[in-house]
Amino acid sequence: MDILLKAIEFIIFGIIVGVITYLIAKKIFSSNINVLLEQAKAKAKAIEYEAQKLLNEHKIKQKEVELELKQKYEQKQNSLKQKYEQKMSDLEKEEYKIRHELERESQLLENEKERLNRLENNILNTDSANRRIREQYESARKEAIDLLSDYTKFSLQEAKEILLGLLEEELVEERAHMIRRYETQAKQEAQRKANYILAQATTRYAGEYASERLINVIHLPNDDLKGRIIGKEGRNIRTLEMLSGVDIIVDDTPNTIVVSSFNLYRRTIALKTIEALIEDGRIQPARIEEMYERVSNQMEEQILSEGEEIVLDMELGYMHPELKKLLGKMKYRASFGQNALGHSIEVAKLAAIIAGELGGDEKLARRAGILHDIGKALTQELGGSHVDLGVEVCSRYKEHPVVINAILAHHGHEEIQSVECAAVCAADALSAARPGARREALENFLKRMQDLESIALERFGVKQAYAISAGREVRVIVEADLVSDDESIVLAREIARDIQSNLQYPGEIKVNVIRELRTIEYAK
Repeated sequence: MDILLKAIEFIIFGIIVGVITYLIAKKIFSSNINVLLEQAKAKAKAIEYEAQKLLNEHKIKQKEVELELKQKYEQKQNSLKQKYEQKMSDLEKEEYKIRHELERESQLLENEKERLNRLENNILNTDSANRRIREQYESARKEAIDLLSDYTKFSLQEAKEILLGLLEEELVEERAHMIRRYETQAKQEAQRKANYILAQATTRYAGEYASERLINVIHLPNDDLKGRIIGKEGRNIRTLEMLSGVDIIVDDTPNTIVVSSFNLYRRTIALKTIEALIEDGRIQPARIEEMYERVSNQMEEQILSEGEEIVLDMELGYMHPELKKLLGKMKYRASFGQNALGHSIEVAKLAAIIAGELGGDEKLARRAGILHDIGKALTQELGGSHVDLGVEVCSRYKEHPVVINAILAHHGHEEIQSVECAAVCAADALSAARPGARREALENFLKRMQDLESIALERFGVKQAYAISAGREVRVIVEADLVSDDESIVLAREIARDIQSNLQYPGEIKVNVIRELRTIEYAK
């Protein structure tokens, strides 16, 4: 029982202690809250005071800025006003000066008018005096004529006829002497001027020596490539020669093969094809045909690009693309050993200089000079005269009449009709006649090669004909569906007979007719 009472007392004591503790803690917490509230109010008042202070400072600064802007505005306004007043003052002075100048000039005009009036009166008086003098002269002249008529017994008309007859005889003789003298002087002056112009043209343009060879040498990395180029049983080299129409000479010279043909264009294609095959490494008939076709297409693009560069460099203006292509192709054409394009460029530059000296159109002379031999780019394929071909192609593409006249006149087919045409003819003669420019023997050889090919190409069924081995062989490729094996034998004999009848040549010429049938089908 005592224990229970003690326990109850202890519990009651604990409750009382807890209640007291709770009350004390509540009191302390309330005190802390009040302190915090007071601190917060104090901070709020401080912030409000600071904000008000900043607002007042901002207002003060704003007023200062407004005042400063107002002062600047007033200063600017005063400055502009002063400038305006100064400008107005200057204008008034200028106006006064101009008015004074006008008044002075007006006074001068009035004085001049009065002077002119005086001169006019003087002229009228002089005319009147001249009329009186003229009348007195006529009267005296009439009296002298009447007196001479009475003395000589000749009428006025008879005297006139006698005097005019004597005068005419004297004038005829004197005129003849003057004409002969001036003709001699004109010829001498023309000769001197022509020599001067030609000397100026040749000294102001120094052209390069332009000649073409009949062979090109290809240097190989090693001698093993010779066997690969020849191929098994000569298949590769035969394919190359048949496609390109050139001679490929493989001899004992180390690391060297020779490409020979009179046709520079075909030789260039063959040269580039062999170089591409060597670089590619795959040398066999199918690859040779593929590479040859690719190089041929690239050459067509290259000659057009070269023609465009020539037109641009020579400042010729617009030119039809076909003419540009023919210009590029002239790079691969030679005449008497002289490169046709080099010769045309030389003629164009010389003609421009000569035309400039003579007062002509330099640009037109340059255009006529570059196109005067354009037909040579077509002669190897079409045959005929390069003059006729040049006139035809330039007329088709609406070239200037001076260009057409230059093409015809530089070989005497037409009279020279302009200064520019005369300049082209003179430049052509200069370019062709200078020492070392041309070689006659080479041109004769090239003509014989072309004649050999032309005889073969005239036959029915012939697709291609190439003169090779320095003219000792003609390789003729026929259409397999048009010419049979038996007909190819007859064709070879007929071509050989025509060569014997029409050409002169040393030794003998081999006619090699090739008939090849290809059938292509694709597996799909």
